[in-house]
Amino acid sequence: MKSSTKKNNFKRSLGLLDATMIVAGSMIGSGIFIVSADIVRNVGSAGALLLVWLLTGFLTIAAALSYGELSAMFPKAGGQYVYLRESFNSLTGFLYGWSFFAVIQTGSIAAVGVAFSKFSAYVFPSLSENNILLDLGFLQISAAQLTSIILVVFLTYINTRGVKEGKIIQTVFTLVKLIALFGLIIFGFILAARADVWKANWSTGFSINKLEGNTLIPYSGFAIMGAVAASLVGSLFSSDSWNNVTFIAREIKNPSKNIGRSLFLGTLIVSLIYIATNIMYLSVLTLDEIAHSENDRVGVAASQHIFGASGTYIIAILLMVSTFGCNNGLILSGARVYHRMAKDGLFFKKLSKLNKNGVPEKALWMQCIWASVLCLSGKYNELLDYVIFVVLIFYILTIAGIFRLRKTKPELDRPYKAIGYPVLPAIYIVTASSICIMLLIYKYSSSLPGLAIVLLGIPIYYYFVNKDKKDK
Repeated sequence: MKSSTKKNNFKRSLGLLDATMIVAGSMIGSGIFIVSADIVRNVGSAGALLLVWLLTGFLTIAAALSYGELSAMFPKAGGQYVYLRESFNSLTGFLYGWSFFAVIQTGSIAAVGVAFSKFSAYVFPSLSENNILLDLGFLQISAAQLTSIILVVFLTYINTRGVKEGKIIQTVFTLVKLIALFGLIIFGFILAARADVWKANWSTGFSINKLEGNTLIPYSGFAIMGAVAASLVGSLFSSDSWNNVTFIAREIKNPSKNIGRSLFLGTLIVSLIYIATNIMYLSVLTLDEIAHSENDRVGVAASQHIFGASGTYIIAILLMVSTFGCNNGLILSGARVYHRMAKDGLFFKKLSKLNKNGVPEKALWMQCIWASVLCLSGKYNELLDYVIFVVLIFYILTIAGIFRLRKTKPELDRPYKAIGYPVLPAIYIVTASSICIMLLIYKYSSSLPGLAIVLLGIPIYYYFVNKDKKDK
């Protein structure tokens, strides 16, 4: 009986360092090396580029500080799904969990996996997406897609062996990429910074213009807000997945304190690195070079200026390490949400079981299969565009849940209270809501399909509710 109980419980194996590395490692993928190109094209100035990243950092840290209160109140596997269920109702929680499985987490795993294979092709050209291994007419499978699937399968297998194996990979790879990023920033300033480039980049100050070719086209009226909102899509996604640590609360030592601390430390470290990286870009590359980097790979262009011809390989290896560690964090934490949903009778029952190593193996493999399908579909990037609107809505709802719970359940123990409450959470809600409105107006072609993915979850929710009633 004892062994059975032990087998069906998560093991508290993760300390504060491990939890912080999951926050930071899940955030840093390939985005910081790419999205600044699109931001510069949208806003057209050095000042506006940095303001976008500063706003992103503020929103990320503000949200993380607010989540600390919820994580201390509900230190359970499932994180944000549990917070929404407790704050509102099981349908709200399910719609988040459904969107999380359909595209948020699995789409991120697929996108990061393909980014890993694309940068691997710099070192091993045979892994290129142009190397088609199988052509079925309706479907082409490239070496890059196959590499990304092998990566996802390998990391899934490692994580089925137990949380200890996953945490070793996460902590080691995140520390390596943090050190490497610091090194890139420092070498950039020392070896390649140019005073004339820095001065020229700041000639337009903080103005917001559209950069088309070499021409700056001024925005008028609300179009400025639309440009900022469009720019934030990339930077917010580059800073997303910080909440993954909340999904594994049952495996963290002293979760009521360590989850809140890791959220703050992880988001602060990454936000500072992202801002410093962009200051380095502005010291090394002209705005035109940032905006028109080949395939938007700003990191590659900067590395070539810093290290010469070998820069391409240096940044490629850094990105391989970065995306490898990022995907491990996404895979490790994501399956805990489906496991919690299954325990609540809102997903496939088999996913509620833990294996002999104390991890949700079946949930891990189901996540792996769907992420692999998205790798093959070639639609994962479109899906991620669709869902940024939805991700923000769920963040807004989750933080609004703090206000709701303080009124409806004041008796609940709150070992940690949201820093800056009620001002900081309220600022986040207002700012994020404004971004959502701008996205609906100026990027409706991707916002509305994102909303459709969420609404598709409503009939699926009632299917599982009815099924659970019959089973009982």
